[in-house]
Amino acid sequence: MTLRERDEAVFFHTYARLPLEFDRGSGMHLWTRGGEPYLDMFSGVAVNALGHAHPEVVRAIARQAERFIHVSNYYLQESQIALAELLVKHSGYPRVFFANTGTESFEGALKIARKWGSVRGKRQLLAMSNAFHGRTMGALSLMDRPKYREGFGPFLANCEVVEFNNPAALTGAVSSDTAAVIVEFIQGEGGIRPVSADFAATLRHLQQHNDFLIIADEVQSGLGRTGKFFAFDHFGIRPDVVVLAKPIGGGLPLGAILGSDRVADVLQPGTHGTTFGGNPVACAAGVAVVTAIAERGLMNNARDMGILLRDGLASLQSAFPAHVREVRGLGLMAGMELASEGEPVVEAMRKRRILINCTDRTVLRFLPPLIVQKEHIQETVAALRDSLKDVFPAA
Repeated sequence: MTLRERDEAVFFHTYARLPLEFDRGSGMHLWTRGGEPYLDMFSGVAVNALGHAHPEVVRAIARQAERFIHVSNYYLQESQIALAELLVKHSGYPRVFFANTGTESFEGALKIARKWGSVRGKRQLLAMSNAFHGRTMGALSLMDRPKYREGFGPFLANCEVVEFNNPAALTGAVSSDTAAVIVEFIQGEGGIRPVSADFAATLRHLQQHNDFLIIADEVQSGLGRTGKFFAFDHFGIRPDVVVLAKPIGGGLPLGAILGSDRVADVLQPGTHGTTFGGNPVACAAGVAVVTAIAERGLMNNARDMGILLRDGLASLQSAFPAHVREVRGLGLMAGMELASEGEPVVEAMRKRRILINCTDRTVLRFLPPLIVQKEHIQETVAALRDSLKDVFPAA
């Protein structure tokens, strides 16, 4: 049996696997079992911020694995504390909770909001249209896209979705019953759509007058990807709760919740927990990742290379005006919206051994490692130009 046949024989069919079998990775590239190199401009969905097999991450994992792999959260653990201290230092948030994934971290943030609201008579949770927060029931309760929700209801009570970037809709939805408003300051799965300045200003104003929590989902956009430590840093807002995951564990399962002073005492012993969250090996990798991003210039590189990438994509918009609607993004989180389905272009790029993906059906998504260099951007833009010519030959 082939690997694909073996895969299909044993798993629930939840993934549309691509016809690629990778054997190893290094830096910006992955190699197939046949030795073919692929430029990875997708980073395992924004996970591999330092690229593949980064030596400091590999060493950190090996050192900790040789000591112990798991002891449980009943005991003090150096790598956990060291990573939490780094996050407190670079984020300014005084409290950290470690989970395993982004959606699990999001669930914990919802529990904080519910607990905080329960003593204030506030029950309502508000989230944005076209958002993505994960696959759990709490996340699905605060999302509106049918493909994620159909067949899984009923959902949690007192959860509502308002139109993203519509200040009037947000104003109309917020009330004295609102416990929290949840925002991706740049939507990832929703098509690389940043919050507008007007929406951000309205959110700040409403919080001042209605006393609710702001929860920032920074699972895809956090830890330097947008050129700042968090995406919300671009908008002059200081959320009360921040949800992290994807890059923080260097490829190992790890998520985090950061909390401000307003929620620092909401969770007490026994009110929340996890068996594997804050795994010592993942946290050791996380120390290497956060140190590299926050202290070695990678955020500046994300900013500079992000400008170069968007400029290159904008040149293609000019060259293919009938087929490219818009280019948008922040730092190394970029999207090119097409006038038609994007998967044929993704496939054409894959034939040129460059990995990107399509989200929201028509948006080509670029999430390269933060170590990306000028030559990788130029190679990607050149290949994308040829791919667009292949898919739209009359252009």
